[in-house]
Order: sequence, then C-alpha cells, then structure tokens
Amino acid sequence: MRPDDRKMALITEDVSKCYRQGGQVIEVLDGVSFEVGTGESVAIVGVSGSGKSTLLHLLAGLDQPDQGSITIAGHNLSRASAKQAGDIRNRHIGFVYQFHHLLSEFSALENVAMPLMIGGEGKTAARARAEELLREVGLTHRLTHHPGQLSGGERQRVAIARALAMGPDLVLADEPTGNLDEQSADQIHDLMLRLAAESGIAFVVVTHNTQFARRMQQVYRLHGGKLEPDS
Repeated sequence: MRPDDRKMALITEDVSKCYRQGGQVIEVLDGVSFEVGTGESVAIVGVSGSGKSTLLHLLAGLDQPDQGSITIAGHNLSRASAKQAGDIRNRHIGFVYQFHHLLSEFSALENVAMPLMIGGEGKTAARARAEELLREVGLTHRLTHHPGQLSGGERQRVAIARALAMGPDLVLADEPTGNLDEQSADQIHDLMLRLAAESGIAFVVVTHNTQFARRMQQVYRLHGGKLEPDS
C-alpha cells in the first residue's frame, strides 16, 4: 500500500475487461485508471452501451477485471477471494440504484436497519442508527411508512440511508435519479453532494444528467473503452 492509499476511497489502475459473444471478443474497458479521494464526488458519463455498468460491477467486486487492479479503502479487490470481496463490499461500499429495491413489506426504518442486523448489530442499536440516518436524509416523519406509501424521491432517500447504514467509504450510484421528476431529482442531487461533503464518504455516480454531473468535483467520460476527464 502506498503511504497515501489510506486517504483514497478508490484506486483503479489499468483496468480492462472483455466479453466473448459467439466467436467475437468485445473489449468493453481498456486500461481504465482513476482515483477517488475521501469525501470526493465523481460522475461518470457516456452513451448507453459504453461500459458504465460494467465498470460499476467491477468497482463493486461483483466481477473481476481481465487486467489491472481495484483498491477500495486500501483493500485490493482484484486479489481478494470471493469471501474477502464480499466482506470488503459489505464493510466499505454502499449502493444506490435507479430502482430503489426496498422491501415492500417493511417500513422505511426496517429497510435501513436490515443491513445492520444482517451484519450482527442488535435490533435496538440497528433501529436507533436507522432512525439517525433517516433523520439525516430528511425523513423523520416517514419512519413507519412502507415504500408504497412514499413518493419516488422519498424512496430514493430511504435507499441512500440504507446505503450509508454500514458506514461505507464509497457509495456507488447507478442512475439514482433516472426515474424521478426534475424537482425530486434536484433534491436527491443536493442530498448526495451534502452527504459527500459532510460525511467524508466518496460518491461515484453513473448518470445521464449532465447538469448533475457538472456539480460533481470530477467528471469522467467513458468512450471506446477509455475513461478520460470530461472537459
């Protein structure tokens, strides 16, 4: 580990990924390298099919690169066993998706507390932490509401609170406001940027929303397998 690696939420070095389709080899990522510091907000933009989702899967340790390395908070995902990768993912990475993936039969409080209880936290402590997180995202008045009783923006706020439950170093978000109206989307953008600034958690967001992307500290464009700063 380099002396400054502990200050980096994410280090991606020379990452490449190919897929085989029939007899054809399709190169999706070609030597992708970038770093994300603690509390930094980064947007990744690019046309559909450019490899953004593939890159997020690799960053999350859900797939392995053909070449290169990915380090999360000082832990090398590329050299980790499946169990080790799972531990890194659970302890250091949070996820926010375009679809909230909340469990409809549970309240907002229960949805946020669940990762903590699965991680071994007692029910009382998990619920207290979940309530604190929902307060941070402005949903104190919705603790007992189920997803079907919440607006789209409120559901995404619950999803963000759930992503923060385990105190991650990095949150990966895949089109987190793609299903929201403009006003709700703007509120979620404000929330994510505030959380990055106040909590020290790094955010890497794949988005088609260029206005949101421009508000991030760094913007990268994925094109032809290459990731380059977007000027």
